[in-house]
Amino acid sequence: MQRGAIPSSLISRRLVLAGGVATTVTALAACSDANAPLDEQGRVRIRFATDWRAQAEHGGFYQALASGAYARRNLNVEIIQGGPGVNVPQLLAAGAVELGMGSNSFIPLNLVAEGAPVKAVAAFFQKDPQVLIAHPDPALTGIADLAGRPFLLADASITAFWVWLKAKFGFTDDQVRKYTFNPAPFLADERAVQQGYLTSEPYTIEQVGGFAPRVFLLADEGYPSYATMVLSPDGFARDNAEALRAFIAASAEGWRDYIKGDASAADALIRRDNPDMTQDILDQAREQMNANGVVDGGDAALYGLGAMTAERWQAFFEVMAEAGVYPQNLNWRQAFTNAYLPGRG
Repeated sequence: MQRGAIPSSLISRRLVLAGGVATTVTALAACSDANAPLDEQGRVRIRFATDWRAQAEHGGFYQALASGAYARRNLNVEIIQGGPGVNVPQLLAAGAVELGMGSNSFIPLNLVAEGAPVKAVAAFFQKDPQVLIAHPDPALTGIADLAGRPFLLADASITAFWVWLKAKFGFTDDQVRKYTFNPAPFLADERAVQQGYLTSEPYTIEQVGGFAPRVFLLADEGYPSYATMVLSPDGFARDNAEALRAFIAASAEGWRDYIKGDASAADALIRRDNPDMTQDILDQAREQMNANGVVDGGDAALYGLGAMTAERWQAFFEVMAEAGVYPQNLNWRQAFTNAYLPGRG
């Protein structure tokens, strides 16, 4: 894999999944019978669409597949890779998959805003891995210290995490410069700040630029978005509650083992599905997820892997509604449910 291609891939998945939500409403609302199919052995068949090509950020699902955690729960799970032009809500609407992945908290709330009967039923990343990257500077101790600097941001980020950054730190739109998925402008300007993903761009910049950048994880300074969520149509959850609970329990087992155990079997499946992926990228991504408590920190430390809280969802919604991203009267509680997590329901 070319180093320069990694940032484009990770950012692009957010651009892809940000659109197309309105097309799901009619099709999902029309589904009266959502019983999952069975395979020839009587196992419940679940096709699960990810948000991009196979990578460490999907590792727990591949671990559950490799270890037999799904099979032991009478599930026949197929992981459907995302990629350019793939829209997970559209796949759910078309019945092409039973479950899908939501990259961040905008996705379920966008679905609520469009009236689509789909909810987040688990969040396996307690921290959205969105980061800000700066050149080494001992004066930079936190995001607030980036005031007055130019920010290299993708177009989709302006109405996403940039809204939160402006509200919390007082940054202004005149600081924004267009991010074209090329690290060269950042490398050329020692005052520049670039958006990135914890498990990708910092590593790329270190390899290309020859230095370890300063990395600020938005979640560590209060950004309340979840990530790597499981999305389920309400009809599927209603008619397949036992299978949905089994899928989430097996996925939680997979994420626990991928982060803390031997990830080699899952990595082999990831590299089979995505031949461009390399082991060094997988290894460093897993290290970053471990070191930063992305999977097992936050609400998961109190309530178990996959957990979500109303407080986090409300905090995210209120900031975005105040900025005009969502109407104030949107029923944000319709974006998620904990009813299918292990020990619930």
